Amino acid sequence: MSTETLDLEERTGAGPDFSLTSEQELLRDEVRRFAEERILPGTGERDKAHRFPEELMGEIAELGLLGMLVEERWGGTGFDPVSYVLAVEELARICPSTAVTMSVTNSVCCWPIQSFGSDEVRARVLPTLASGGAIGGFGLTEPGSGSDAASLRTAARRDGDEWVLDGEKAWITNAGYAGYYVVIARTDPDGGHRGLSAFVVPGDAPGLRVGTPEDKLGLRASRTAPLYFDGCRIPAANLLGEEGQGFKIVLATLDHSRLGIAAQAVGIHQRALELAVAYAKDRVQFGVPIAKHQAIQFKIAEMATQLAASRVLTRYAASVSEDGRPDAGRLASEAKAMASEGANKACWESLQIHGGNGFCEEYEIARLYRDVRVTTIYEGTSEMQRLVVARHLLR
Repeated sequence: MSTETLDLEERTGAGPDFSLTSEQELLRDEVRRFAEERILPGTGERDKAHRFPEELMGEIAELGLLGMLVEERWGGTGFDPVSYVLAVEELARICPSTAVTMSVTNSVCCWPIQSFGSDEVRARVLPTLASGGAIGGFGLTEPGSGSDAASLRTAARRDGDEWVLDGEKAWITNAGYAGYYVVIARTDPDGGHRGLSAFVVPGDAPGLRVGTPEDKLGLRASRTAPLYFDGCRIPAANLLGEEGQGFKIVLATLDHSRLGIAAQAVGIHQRALELAVAYAKDRVQFGVPIAKHQAIQFKIAEMATQLAASRVLTRYAASVSEDGRPDAGRLASEAKAMASEGANKACWESLQIHGGNGFCEEYEIARLYRDVRVTTIYEGTSEMQRLVVARHLLR
């Protein structure tokens, strides 16, 4: 029996320089300062009220954070992917809901439009998104189609100079606030995954209706709702790529967008660790701060170690995401699975360290415990990420 020797450089990504540039450090510090000064004061209130942070979107746009992955010629700031994940991490450390609003606009709306749209569509749509004139959304999931994207049923048919969409999308982040959605629809009823196409749908397109927002366990300040298409008409030019390329666009977009979810998880993990350390130093039991007890020390040490590993993998995956490397998608899946599961465990341990107080909503860790749970689910479940990784290695 013969065995294949894996190339460690390609397969594991050994040997990169993980240091940040001075520009990346400056961006990180600026976003951190903004998040602490402008987002943090109202985070708890918005969570309790399930209120979307609409008043912050203009300020986030002024920082250039809504067009980070958009080239300057299309109105964006043209940041590199590592800078993008740094910004997501810093926002998520303070408010995961705000972070996912920003991340979705960048990764699953702006990115596929820039990557697959015509110059006419780019010039018409991207400057508005990048400047904060609108935020973005992504319509893939349906009530009967989650991980099995090829089974979606929303249909699009050509009618002269327009496409007409009919169907339903579920779990759409930014629904009702987005000015544009990238929507995947079936253009060939018998084409399987080859029968899908991608479209840019304006938020005010005739025939598009937003449903009742979901009452979610976490990320309550992020709007999530269904979209209904009833004879929804859009210009023929709003097709991304070519007809039948929708599944290809989905896979490429998810490979990229998973970096944002990984970064979101890293930010949540960072905050959970900070809260655990602060509480352990302050809380006294048996005459000493609980930080003196080895059981608590071991929890904190493991949280910190897992955080370091997740952060490095996420940044490395981001650094190679646009190099055309065959393992870029695998690295994104590895980062997403590792960071999201590590963050879930960190929030569990941080709440455990908080004891009964952590079970009360007045403590920040209770919100993080709710917010972090979805990171192992959206943009592809942990189970799907493992399938992606395995297929890369076993192909």
